[in-house]
Amino acid sequence: MPAQAPSAGDQTTVGSATPGFEQTFREMFRRHAAGVAIITANLNGKPFGFTATSVASLSAEPPRFTFNMARSSSSWPAVANANYIGVHMLGLENQALADRFARTRDRFEGDHWEPGPHEVPILKDVTGWLVGKIQMRLSFENNAVVVVEVVDGQVGDDGTPLLYHSGSYSKPAPLDYEI
Repeated sequence: MPAQAPSAGDQTTVGSATPGFEQTFREMFRRHAAGVAIITANLNGKPFGFTATSVASLSAEPPRFTFNMARSSSSWPAVANANYIGVHMLGLENQALADRFARTRDRFEGDHWEPGPHEVPILKDVTGWLVGKIQMRLSFENNAVVVVEVVDGQVGDDGTPLLYHSGSYSKPAPLDYEI
């Protein structure tokens, strides 16, 4: 059943939670398909990284992107203190890599990465990567929005993008419409 708009006499306080709102919020964003990326950083010679679905283009001139993260993340100290970070866009063939960076602590064991520009860890065999200089970190409660200006990058092989939707990975399905 669709939610009804409040009547003219209803008063809502900004920031107040109505019963069930948190569940509605979670369910709405489970239904929002998002591209999957991995953010990497280097802090004092140690690589850090995590899987993210919040990466977004901010501007083309100059090239900038943003991402969000929890400040309670084990990678936050690196993002909070590094000058440069990397973002790696993932394809369908990178699902195991996305899982590794989302669910395990052995994220950098193996030969699936190498030091890149500005010593940022660069993942191999992804659909593309960008290295950027952090321009701003905006903290809000336990979360942060990070703004990054691109200084280097490389496009990999074109493939099917990896999406996260309704608690699992998926791929886009073509429509019967062409532009």
